[in-house]
Amino acid sequence: MFRIVFFHPEIPGNTGNAIRLAANTGCELHLIEPLGFSLEDRYLRRAGLDYHDLAEVRIHRDLEAAWQALAPERVHAFTARARLRHTDVSYAAGDVLLFGPESVGLPSEVLADRRITGRVRLPMVPASRSLNLTNTASVAVYEAWRQHDFAGSGSGQPLADQQ
Repeated sequence: MFRIVFFHPEIPGNTGNAIRLAANTGCELHLIEPLGFSLEDRYLRRAGLDYHDLAEVRIHRDLEAAWQALAPERVHAFTARARLRHTDVSYAAGDVLLFGPESVGLPSEVLADRRITGRVRLPMVPASRSLNLTNTASVAVYEAWRQHDFAGSGSGQPLADQQ
């Protein structure tokens, strides 16, 4: 499956929702410190509900430690400053989907990292600055998963075909 990476996430509810996303899609969730909250935060736990035990979540002390643990072949960095749309990417199993902190997105030095193989954006109307972090991750994960016919989800068939 795919690997979701949140670089310096700031809002516990977003990370809690990302735990649910990971649990429901079979993705791994990697969090790069520093985190803007404690993992014991009640908002994180509430948003993640009972999915904490169903999701694979790993914490990395910094980006270099994450790169070493992930050993990624491809890293798609999501940024509003990219030209390539998320639907124009052919995702492969094991791809890393990298997202920046809620307040500022991925910093220039991260976007310039040699391990970033592509910069990707979600289309938005011109006056918009950004989408919610976990909403963006959800759109990206589901597009990548759709391209793989929702492998691992059960039947893989549309509900209409399951009757």
